[in-house]
Amino acid sequence: MRPSFLRTKPVTELATESAGDQHRLRRALGPWDLVAIGIGCIVGVGIFVLPGVEAATHAGPGIILSFAIAAAACACAALCYAELAAMIPVAGSAYTYGYATLGELIAWIIGWDLILEYMVGASLVAIGWSAYLVNLVNQIGRAWGWEIPHALAAAPWGPNPGIANFPAVLVVAVLTWLLVRGIKESARVNLAMVITKVSVIVLFIVLTARYVDPQHWKPFMPFGFSGVMTAAAIVFLAYVGFDAVSTTAEEAVNPQRDMPIGIMGSLLVATVLYMAVAAIMTGIVPYQQLGVADPVALVLNHLDMRWASAFVSVGAVTGITSVLLVLLLGQPRILFAMSRDGLLPPALSRVHPRFKTPYLTTLTTGGVVAVASALTPINVVAELCSIGTLFAFAIVSAGVIVLRYTRAGMPRPFRAPLFPLVPALGILLCGYLMLSLPGVTWLRFLVWLVLGLTIYTTYSYRRSHAARPAPAARTTDAG
Repeated sequence: MRPSFLRTKPVTELATESAGDQHRLRRALGPWDLVAIGIGCIVGVGIFVLPGVEAATHAGPGIILSFAIAAAACACAALCYAELAAMIPVAGSAYTYGYATLGELIAWIIGWDLILEYMVGASLVAIGWSAYLVNLVNQIGRAWGWEIPHALAAAPWGPNPGIANFPAVLVVAVLTWLLVRGIKESARVNLAMVITKVSVIVLFIVLTARYVDPQHWKPFMPFGFSGVMTAAAIVFLAYVGFDAVSTTAEEAVNPQRDMPIGIMGSLLVATVLYMAVAAIMTGIVPYQQLGVADPVALVLNHLDMRWASAFVSVGAVTGITSVLLVLLLGQPRILFAMSRDGLLPPALSRVHPRFKTPYLTTLTTGGVVAVASALTPINVVAELCSIGTLFAFAIVSAGVIVLRYTRAGMPRPFRAPLFPLVPALGILLCGYLMLSLPGVTWLRFLVWLVLGLTIYTTYSYRRSHAARPAPAARTTDAG
């Protein structure tokens, strides 16, 4: 007999709950909206922030290879996500998939892990956004002799401390307000920002590719292959955008058809752009000099293209804004799904009567991210986010294997190819990348996990809706 903490939630029950008026989200997203959401979240921090920091500290020019390795692991996980998102088109992403396949305790761990992933990821992006905004304002304001004081745009601890990162707080507050207003309105703003930032990235490639000096790529792996793998594990967080696509499954018009398109389409575009920009950065500026939060602007300043630096900073601010928007969109829907299952307080699953958005979880997320981005330095945030992403992706890959055997008869509008090779590779590659992360990152992750398990045993386990006497409908899909 299965232990009660491994009780699963039938897919039919998940679908029924999502259709109820009290917790229903508005279906308003088409395939291009989903692709744009994926690109909006993936293409941003991975291009405008992470390549420089990781090249300088872990990989050198091998950061190009780090992106390729991360993309390979990500592709396996993305195919698994696509299969489960088409099968279970309900809010909650990997948390919901885990509940339907591996049991409540595993689902709780995934959900708690996703809270860390999204909130920390959003804080990282807000910090990068602030750095590019400061560069842009200071480039423009230099002619008049004014600039944003460093103390007003830096955390109070770290290598170069300030008072607090106030620009990061401002952008989080504005986007939180937009997300409360509505999903379709947020998607339209995101699409406009995606078009802008992809155009700017293409312009950067066109302007700088001819200045690449292959001598800067020697040695290619100055920190060794282990450094390349550490960087791959950290830049993996840049691919979290396709997970954000899956959090909106309940708001897609035709999720069975469109979720795989959104997930795989956004991943393909992002990988090509990541590797191209990383190659250009390390081919123009010595990798030792790239350890800043705005490396794209640094490259253009190095080439004395200050007009282009200001222009690209506009695109970077726009692009990173779209990443932050999607991260702040995804996190509330994880909390919403966990609350709807009884694992978190019921107030968190309230839907705004007019806008039909999970407004309380959106406001909660915005508040936490604003504080974290104001007070936390960028390097700590990046490493902590990656381990959460990798863990969630490994669990999703395992869920596909479990469902193929335990729910073989369930309709699968999309099937991950080369089963069981693809999900097995997803588990192995994500696990290997996790082992490549620094020990202090593991320590922080374990502390977060212990805190989550304490909450589960003292609150969530007893209040879970799955612990109630099972109606007849519950047994039909229990497997």
